[in-house]
Amino acid sequence: MSEYNGYITAEPIAGAEAGPLASERVAVKDNISTAGVRTTCGSAMLESYVPPYDATVIERLNEAGATITGKTNMDEFGMGTTTETSAFGPVENPAALGRVPGGSSGGSAAVVAAGDADMALGTDTGGSVRCPAAFCGVVGIKPTYGLVSRHGLVAYANSLEQIGPIAPAVEDAARLLDVIAGPDERDATTREAGAESAYAAAADGDVAGTEIGVPTQLLEGADEAVVERFWAAIDELEAQGADYHEVELPSLEHAVEAYYMIAMSEASSNLARFDGVRYGPATESDSEGDWNDAFAAVREAGFGEEVKRRILLGTYALSAGYQDKYYRKAQDARAWVKRDFDEALKEADVLASPTMPVPPFERGESLSDPLTMYLADANTVPVNLANLPAISVPAGETDAGAPVGIQFIGPAFGEEQIVRVGSALA
Repeated sequence: MSEYNGYITAEPIAGAEAGPLASERVAVKDNISTAGVRTTCGSAMLESYVPPYDATVIERLNEAGATITGKTNMDEFGMGTTTETSAFGPVENPAALGRVPGGSSGGSAAVVAAGDADMALGTDTGGSVRCPAAFCGVVGIKPTYGLVSRHGLVAYANSLEQIGPIAPAVEDAARLLDVIAGPDERDATTREAGAESAYAAAADGDVAGTEIGVPTQLLEGADEAVVERFWAAIDELEAQGADYHEVELPSLEHAVEAYYMIAMSEASSNLARFDGVRYGPATESDSEGDWNDAFAAVREAGFGEEVKRRILLGTYALSAGYQDKYYRKAQDARAWVKRDFDEALKEADVLASPTMPVPPFERGESLSDPLTMYLADANTVPVNLANLPAISVPAGETDAGAPVGIQFIGPAFGEEQIVRVGSALA
């Protein structure tokens, strides 16, 4: 397990003796609360924090008989695309040594790819389940916003984030989704829609007559090897009876900017509670009597550079005189993105694109240039802005042996459609 640094805490939690996941080992991302087992969010700020309660998804795993193998490594507070910002060290990609496993759920994808867990839970704010699934050659599902309870999740951005499954095959990921999906009275954002669906049963690979829309904007600028593998996967689906057509989504030009403005603003608000009173490392300023100095000292010591960067940008965007100029315009762009997706899905059962426009980065490659990391999310963040479901499935490898993923996007609560199409390939 330590070979890939996939776990922060490898402490097993036994589930019920019987249930649909009784024989399965499930790893859990370390921003999901587990009673009696520390939950660090990959941060020094929460290095010794032990939650007093289980998240709803943990309760459902326990009831289903799953054995939780431990808490997986992640980018600090979910902020990153490579799982290199963790206070507990970077994660190696077992499917492509020397390259990053993607993020922020890189630990979850890595332990599944390495065989240290049968399945895993990650969280997806702007691609953080789909990106590591693509980079590690496994399957990841980002559910519709409201399908899975977020009670007990330490969220990066509340209006964007969903807990989702990672597994070696589509049917396995769908079985895990069957267990964790459904309304929760402790999370008012959950919906009854989809509660009676049988996602694993939808993994029948039958794509005859399926209409696939391909947003051309999500292919522009992508790595040539990634585009080649994408079209090979589309050809395979056509051979199985599917059809495709190209679609235009003009709003995608502004999706990355809108996403980061909204996500960083929400992160700035969410992380304000880490003030050194209830959480955080001890510092010399704690005893000097000036609360502002103590507050600043704890946040300086407890947060990493990427988290500080996003807090500063988010605070700036929400400050007086700038909220209308940045944050509210980003929300307008979000509505435009959702409208474009809804229109495209009137003429298609699913939309398809490369999950990531590039193969996995070499370790260390993007740390000195955060903008490169942000722009790599261009294909995944629009889905979160639109609150739609998406699945990433393996689409082969580049000539250099780097995994490539293909992403299928469905209408709201259309997980059965994306599972069916995805299962035709994996």
